[in-house]
Amino acid sequence: MSSSLPQEQTLESQAQAPPPHPRGALARTFSALSYREFRLLWIGAFTSTIGTWMQTVAQGWVVLQMTNSPLLLGVDGFLSTGPMLIFSLFGGALADRIERRKIMLLSQYLQMTFAFVLALLIYFGQVQVWHIFVLSFLTGSAQSFSGPAYISLLPLLVKREDVPNAIAMNSMQFNLARVIGPLLAGIAMSTVGPAACFALNGLSFLAVIIALQFIRTPQVTPKEKQGGIVDEMRDGFRFVAQRRTLLTLTFLAFAGTFLGMPIVTFMPVVARAFHLAAKGYAWMVTTYGLGSVAGALVIAATAHIAKKGKVALHLQLAFACLLVAFAASRSLPLSLVLAFFAGTCIVGVIALYSSLVQLTTSDAMRGRVMSIFMLAFRGGMPLGNLIAGWVAQRWSISTALAVNGSILAVVAVTFILRGTQLDDG
Repeated sequence: MSSSLPQEQTLESQAQAPPPHPRGALARTFSALSYREFRLLWIGAFTSTIGTWMQTVAQGWVVLQMTNSPLLLGVDGFLSTGPMLIFSLFGGALADRIERRKIMLLSQYLQMTFAFVLALLIYFGQVQVWHIFVLSFLTGSAQSFSGPAYISLLPLLVKREDVPNAIAMNSMQFNLARVIGPLLAGIAMSTVGPAACFALNGLSFLAVIIALQFIRTPQVTPKEKQGGIVDEMRDGFRFVAQRRTLLTLTFLAFAGTFLGMPIVTFMPVVARAFHLAAKGYAWMVTTYGLGSVAGALVIAATAHIAKKGKVALHLQLAFACLLVAFAASRSLPLSLVLAFFAGTCIVGVIALYSSLVQLTTSDAMRGRVMSIFMLAFRGGMPLGNLIAGWVAQRWSISTALAVNGSILAVVAVTFILRGTQLDDG
């Protein structure tokens, strides 16, 4: 699809026009969906994310069944998210140079191919752990290039005042899919087998591909290039380094995922400690996802509140305390309740931090700045998974999660007591 300059200007003015619906409570909660382009992309991403969660649940279960090793489960988590450490900065620079829709399309085709390959290997009984590891790395690599393009595209599809709502709605689709995907995965694994989860994930990428073909994406005209892609990445780092608020948000995002996300990666280990089968494990992930959806809805409804940074810090502290309690729990019902509220808190933290970064960044720099933020946010996951996996293998998963929660609580309390301001540009 080709776009002329007049078309792009029209699209940008449409995105800046207020939505046609009155701003009641319900309209405010879902205001970003008033915009056609955002709505199409949201539906496509939601469908694809359901498939992604089906594969994530099935893959964690398959790796644990094949290896019986929390450490190797952590390795798989590292390989699926580790490419963010390597390629996301290049992806951010590319997002400021190339039409973001094209980057996303290429990524969807690649991820679809990798999912189908893994489905075939499992279906014909030829899969080995190294196959899963290689395909995890390749999938993560594709995501690391499209991630900055996707997240930096969202603010261009809505009016500036609705950017926080768009971020919250994006979190909601991700976490609503976290509810539906594991449920479908549990049914598929117990009736058809895990290969179906990978095949359905492959098919789900068609939803994003179709959406990207139909939406008209406004394109930011970059400033005249004075150097190569490395110079542009250096400009991105300089831009962040000169803004203390961005540096703090980036650090807090890293701390949150490094210390907090192992609760998701090692959910199969927790489920086995409660002697749960595949369906029970899927329900545990679903409960966490339901809490995340609730958190996203709350953030979407209150997206225009002041002092977002202060709220985010207190939510991060609450999540840390819930993580420690989850690690100590020996009651399945209590663990499910704690997982629900942990999901509620962490999605609020993620959405608020991301909104604050988006709102303090110019359109021309957004791809690079968001790639740095995502490097911290997503990069914390593989490193945290590796270390938590080693601790879980050496001692226990309870020890790993309890230590992580305690450290994260100290981090949050430190910034709260210092009265850190995160809402300033």
